[in-house]
Amino acid sequence: MKPEPASSQYIVEVYQSLSGIPAEVWDACANPAGQPHNPFVRHAFLSALEQSGSAVAETGWLGQHLQLRDEAGETLAVMPCYLKNHSQGEYVFDYGWAEAIQRAGGRYYPKLQVSIPFTPASGPRVLTADRERLPAIRSAMSAAVQQLCEQLGASSVHMTFLQQDEYQDFGAQGWLQRNDTQFHWHNDGFSSFDQFLGALSSRKRKNIRKERKAVHDAGLEIVRLTGKDITEEHWDHFFRFYMDTGGRKWGSPYLTREFFSLAGETMPEDILLVMVRNKGRWIAGAINFIGGDTLYGRNWGCIEYHDCLHFEACYYQAIDFAIECGLKTVEAGAQGPHKLARGYLPVTTRSVHYIRDTRLHAAVADYLEHERRAVERDNQYLGEHSPFRKAAQRDMEGDF
Repeated sequence: MKPEPASSQYIVEVYQSLSGIPAEVWDACANPAGQPHNPFVRHAFLSALEQSGSAVAETGWLGQHLQLRDEAGETLAVMPCYLKNHSQGEYVFDYGWAEAIQRAGGRYYPKLQVSIPFTPASGPRVLTADRERLPAIRSAMSAAVQQLCEQLGASSVHMTFLQQDEYQDFGAQGWLQRNDTQFHWHNDGFSSFDQFLGALSSRKRKNIRKERKAVHDAGLEIVRLTGKDITEEHWDHFFRFYMDTGGRKWGSPYLTREFFSLAGETMPEDILLVMVRNKGRWIAGAINFIGGDTLYGRNWGCIEYHDCLHFEACYYQAIDFAIECGLKTVEAGAQGPHKLARGYLPVTTRSVHYIRDTRLHAAVADYLEHERRAVERDNQYLGEHSPFRKAAQRDMEGDF
């Protein structure tokens, strides 16, 4: 798209494909030195989604990626953005909003989505290495994406799974704010899984040991693979698990087989693949992505049911790996109050929304005010039912 002035100071360019922005330019903004590495904002991850046919116009994700330059032509920031004709693969549900405006004779789609497709993991959305001009850069990007919304005739812009500082900055600029809940595991300096168990109440500790023992007694072999140890054969098996379980749960899994090959080729150091064998035969797997201080659990699948295997492959192996590598947090994906009993505590996730239609804007603003209070109450209630011993919980609250 032809560059458009964001202000007298900045120029914004819009690209329908990540291929229009060199990887080194994008990554210099996305993962600058001194900041915790985030695998999902990497050029390699987003390009793998596009090149594999997972997040493209044909699947309802048409790229509208923004690049902000100064007058000298220096790239100051980039933003992953998509024009969408549906609300699938986002994990922040706005179907009710779409129905409301359509009943009133309006049109909700297309809309703009500033997010990482199919990835409910919090991270930066205005990607920049320039911390000194950060408020001005965010303001310029806010104005630019709203202008793009107008130019494209989109109903709205949705920035999902923001970090708290971005959430606050965009809220101060008049964007509607929305909260939800996930469950994350926090590493309180544990040196082993047993030390983590020691921080839990007796009943929860016994239950986790019972669940892990059930997997062990079934004779299942757990194999953790990273980097170049992950082969195309592993991806073949994992994709079969992903399609089988995803097809039964969601009807139509989002990621293509090629995505896993591309990610495995271009960012192998960022991937942890937990695979499960039964008598020499691969039967299950879970894929995780490795950040600078966080392990992100993503997709899981199996072709044989075994009691407690999901908990072992997705939650306990992730905790083991995080402790061994000194990672601070495990994010186990969207939803799932059952994670609480397994040491994953409630945290607030955040998104912001710009809605052009004044009627829908007012209705959504009222709804979100009530929803935020409800989320706060729910998180407080869940926190009061923490699986940790009271003394350990007090220590963790002091740290986190």
